[in-house]
Amino acid sequence: MSEELSAVVDGHVGVLQIHRPPHNHFSLDVLTELADTAEELAADGCRALVLCSEGKNFCAGVDFAAGGVGESPVHTLSAIYGQGLRLYSLPVPVIAAVQGAAVGGGLGLACSADFRVASPSTRFHANFGRLGLHQGFGLSVSLPRIVGAQKAADLFYTARRVPGQEAHALGLADLLVEDGAVREAALEHAHRIADSAPLAVRSMKATLRADLLAALPAALEREIVEQTRLLSTKDNAAGVTASLDRTTPTFTGA
Repeated sequence: MSEELSAVVDGHVGVLQIHRPPHNHFSLDVLTELADTAEELAADGCRALVLCSEGKNFCAGVDFAAGGVGESPVHTLSAIYGQGLRLYSLPVPVIAAVQGAAVGGGLGLACSADFRVASPSTRFHANFGRLGLHQGFGLSVSLPRIVGAQKAADLFYTARRVPGQEAHALGLADLLVEDGAVREAALEHAHRIADSAPLAVRSMKATLRADLLAALPAALEREIVEQTRLLSTKDNAAGVTASLDRTTPTFTGA
């Protein structure tokens, strides 16, 4: 296992931690290792998984300061979202312990889990509109499924940050706990799930996620097409520059 991911087993619960602080930007290698390890833990008898990360933020998605999706966005996005589909498809429940910010693809990673634990300082941010991009990582279907179509549309179109308390009210965060207690609460919830009959829980999850998994391949394909198209626009360049400079972007519709 690489230095960027660790896994421990606590009873019947597997705990996967990403080590790319402070913002835990993901890479294809990290997502592949994450999916591989999660599948192995589930195959070895773990009844629930906790997904967490080291540092101030849960995950900030793609690192645009390090080159974003590179010179072949179709290839890169297809590979990244292929690993995302594996995470959505895990056979056991996953609880994401979301500290700090879950931004862009990081929000998608959080929404691939079955449950999200947050605190008042947590921030969920579908920031794609501020980058001149279409949403990705399966959020086109996962976020409306979690918060409803109208609320998801609002979060996509406004690209506003959602703090932990509002996220809990929206249903985006399933549990709201004190700052600093997110991981502990996620582990406790995972153990509550693990106390149930494991074959029954797997069967329940397969049924409850059937519609999501059926819709994801087409949604991911459209996300890749639209993100690739918009990556070549002036608005995307303006959005990325403003994000890196921490300024307000000016969009021209070009």
